[in-house]
Amino acid sequence: MPALPTRIEQSTERDLTPLEVFEVTSARETALSRLLMLYIGTGLIFMLLPGTFLGVWNLLAISSHRAADSVSPAWIQAHGHAQIFGWIGTFILGIGFFSIPKLRRMEPLALSVVWAAWGLWTVGVSLRWLSGVCPWQWRALLPVSAVLELAAFLIFFRSVSGHRGQSLEKDGASAGNERVTEEKAKLDEWVLVVIAASVGLLLTLLVNLGASVFLSVQGASPDLPANFDQRFLVLETWGFLVVFVWGFSAKWLPIFLGLRSLRGKTLLCAVALNSAGVLAAFTGWMTAAVVLLLAGIITAIYSLRLFEPPARPAKVKGVHASFPIFVRVAYIWAVVAAALGIWAAAVPNSHGIWGASRHALTVGFLATMVFAIGQRVLPAFSGMRLLFSTKLMFIALLLLTIGCLLRVSSEILAYQGFARSAWSWLPVSAVIEMTAVTLFAINLFATFARRPPSRSRPRSTMTSRR
Repeated sequence: MPALPTRIEQSTERDLTPLEVFEVTSARETALSRLLMLYIGTGLIFMLLPGTFLGVWNLLAISSHRAADSVSPAWIQAHGHAQIFGWIGTFILGIGFFSIPKLRRMEPLALSVVWAAWGLWTVGVSLRWLSGVCPWQWRALLPVSAVLELAAFLIFFRSVSGHRGQSLEKDGASAGNERVTEEKAKLDEWVLVVIAASVGLLLTLLVNLGASVFLSVQGASPDLPANFDQRFLVLETWGFLVVFVWGFSAKWLPIFLGLRSLRGKTLLCAVALNSAGVLAAFTGWMTAAVVLLLAGIITAIYSLRLFEPPARPAKVKGVHASFPIFVRVAYIWAVVAAALGIWAAAVPNSHGIWGASRHALTVGFLATMVFAIGQRVLPAFSGMRLLFSTKLMFIALLLLTIGCLLRVSSEILAYQGFARSAWSWLPVSAVIEMTAVTLFAINLFATFARRPPSRSRPRSTMTSRR
């Protein structure tokens, strides 16, 4: 019999015996789970080293000089790119490659495609970070990194938007099953939201490519101008990261939290409001933008029924019992972020308020959701493993929440000149958040190091062998 890895790519179920089908399926699942762990491990490295540690270093320098402009903008933007694209972006690609084809009942992906996307994305994000912290050949590195990131995403988008599997089409041969097939062909609301997020990511990468080419030709340094960077951050965060979280929330939270049925059309209205807000911000209408963004997040919460009495008890087996609380806290942070944006747009010289708004969104909402949902689904996706420690999960989420609260409040008080003593709180918040992300990474790495439970063969297959 040919080697299983080769047959994973070349054989169909019609070519194999029942035992071989089981073995090929098991081998494919194992290989895909290992690739997912590679994506997650890569994201964790970006989160820890070029992301969090560089961010802490920047904040210590700002705190010691008591001036927000005491650190190079290129370093701050390199830190942000590593966090947004290197950490959360890599997580999204890995989870998307693993889960979307299964949820949409698509044909299995070629593993070589998943490898290629990982290589292009990792090298692209690494070069982008290097071009920000090291001036060596940055005019060449910036556009090359942008091209590599865009190529990786196009591979991802092409793969997860392919055709459905043949088995579903065959099931539609009879008249009774044709209706089922038509229902399956209609995309669920969560899929439409993920598609909208993917479009947002595509636009972000295209703008990033255009800005990188412009800087490499006419820029004096690898950092974006402050005014453009603020608009670009809205596109990066609200334009695709937030919408991705909404899409996966619509799919998973009703199951995990026992929520009532999703208000699907309302969620699509939330996406429309959010998209209008992102467009307004990118064209310079910041006041209208933040109002629309606030309306969008409130509408999204209403559509998810997050704060309504649940229909069923939450499923917290394998995670800490506080999991549903932190998910709701994360969405409260998103409301806070949008509300702070309205305040910042209404007053002059509001650099500290804008910074607090961004931190409330990126750490309070996005990172908290990654900490909560990631430790809920990633162990299962990675070979049905169990989370290493539910206590570490709780401590990481608690520290992240405390650190974010301290950072958001101290950034407003210090940067806006309300309290000089708040400058000394900034490094404390940074250390607390760094401890939180380190514990999160340790918990996932320890989970991946565990041996997954063995998969037993089907009873019929075992009987046939005798």
